[in-house]
Amino acid sequence: MLPNKARLLLGATTILALLATLAYLSLLWFPPIAAAAEAEAAIDPGVLRWGYMAAALATGLSALAAGIAVGGVGAAAIGAIAEKPELFGRTLVFVGLAEGIAIYGLIISIMILNRLG
Repeated sequence: MLPNKARLLLGATTILALLATLAYLSLLWFPPIAAAAEAEAAIDPGVLRWGYMAAALATGLSALAAGIAVGGVGAAAIGAIAEKPELFGRTLVFVGLAEGIAIYGLIISIMILNRLG
């Protein structure tokens, strides 16, 4: 069972991941106005919808996975620091690596959105 702080962090990260996913998914039903204005160079709406879906899934699932990873690594890091305080620097690196999962997903979604135009 996770400690209260780790459970709170995991819950907050999960909520932020869901909000980011919903923000991207809202673009599926409301395409950008700029894309609608450029009728001659417009991309197929189906391609736009799947592109936005891919960006939303990349961001949302990577943030969810990062929240789970940080929750597990953070709980283990707190336990290790409680026994040996000199391990703080090493455990901080592991928590940072777990958080990197969300950053990689965000980079992928930005690359997808740039590709869409």
